[in-house]
Amino acid sequence: MGGEADPTATAGRPSLAALTGASWKVGVLGFGGPAGQIALMHRVFIDEKRWIDEAHFLRALSFCTLLPGPEAQQLATYLGWLLHGVRGGLIAGLLFVLPGVAVMLGLSWLYAAHGTIPWVAAIFYGVKAAVLGLVAEALVRIGRRALKGWADVAVAAAALAAIGVFGVPFPLVVLAAGLAGLMRPSGAEPSRGEAPRAGRALATAAAWGALWLAPLAGLWLTLGPRHLLTEVAALFSGLAAVSFGGAYAALAYLQQQAVATHGWLTAAQMIDGLGLAETTPGPLVLVNQHVAFMAGWQAPGGGAGLAVAAALLASWSTFAPSFLWIFAGAPFAERFGARARGALVTVTAAVLGVIANLGLWFAIHALFARSWTWRAPGGHAVDLPQLASLDPLAAALALAAGVALIRWHAPVIAVVLGCAAAGVVVRLGF
Repeated sequence: MGGEADPTATAGRPSLAALTGASWKVGVLGFGGPAGQIALMHRVFIDEKRWIDEAHFLRALSFCTLLPGPEAQQLATYLGWLLHGVRGGLIAGLLFVLPGVAVMLGLSWLYAAHGTIPWVAAIFYGVKAAVLGLVAEALVRIGRRALKGWADVAVAAAALAAIGVFGVPFPLVVLAAGLAGLMRPSGAEPSRGEAPRAGRALATAAAWGALWLAPLAGLWLTLGPRHLLTEVAALFSGLAAVSFGGAYAALAYLQQQAVATHGWLTAAQMIDGLGLAETTPGPLVLVNQHVAFMAGWQAPGGGAGLAVAAALLASWSTFAPSFLWIFAGAPFAERFGARARGALVTVTAAVLGVIANLGLWFAIHALFARSWTWRAPGGHAVDLPQLASLDPLAAALALAAGVALIRWHAPVIAVVLGCAAAGVVVRLGF
């Protein structure tokens, strides 16, 4: 169900076992949302293993930012496809999400059954500091390679201002960057592998589309459109098809549907779920799984069984489309001409601005107890920190994590575990 990758597209071709081990590492250590996860993949696949060259990594990243859904999982799938075709894409894509799915399922059950647990909150306090360090490392690593001149810096800054200050939708930012990039063609040559065929791409899309939507169709026919599981599958399948710009771009719509329309959970419970997702390995859209879990847990006649079924269904509906987009579209991304590649280079610079905006948003909410809203020209609401509410211990931990990762190239697992232990000491006084 999809074409094979071009072997010439990689600097080295690992065994499937080696790819599986590296993908498991990325999945287990993939804290920090898309910024931290992209930085981790860059570190593993390029810096440590030297399996992917810089040009292919940036092209894959640029292509994935154009797609709806979790771009970090799509990037993992793309890199696996480059190395071992469809088998590699399945291995890398699945292992990227499965550890987070398992952890989020356990945390959602603890949250629903036992409420706030002090030692869990203390661990998350420290992990958030590590997340900020990972985001900073992502900006440094990707910025060094994506920003080739003042034009790229200007594009990144414009994207940061457009999204963070003026609230321009992410798809429009990407479209504007792509159009601007068409005026600055790249000199890179397209890949020399087999040219992709439209018929194969359509067959791949049809096969994976049918697999993705099969649970929704089955539930619709057997349980009816009003059953909770059918509603969960319909909501998250639809959201997966239109959620351009990552998890934060889809949160407003998700909250409106899950909280206001369906009444599956409260606004406070959804915010808590986002906090769990921010400190869980895997994509930030694992918040979808928490929302569905709480919907099943709190439904009339519901409980643990319905909650687990709804959670796993939400994850399938969210992540399965990524295989469709990559296996059908990646062969064409690998054959982009020089002018189209110039557009992707510019889009990559714009994405750096998006990552910077995400890092600022996260820093405001992780390091400051209170924030205030500034109305920018045009009326967009911008969260700004109340400087007096800075948590100096959290800031110190984040700074230490950033220095350890950027200056000393410390192992990610050591930084995450160290910050988690420090969080327990700080919050519980051990």
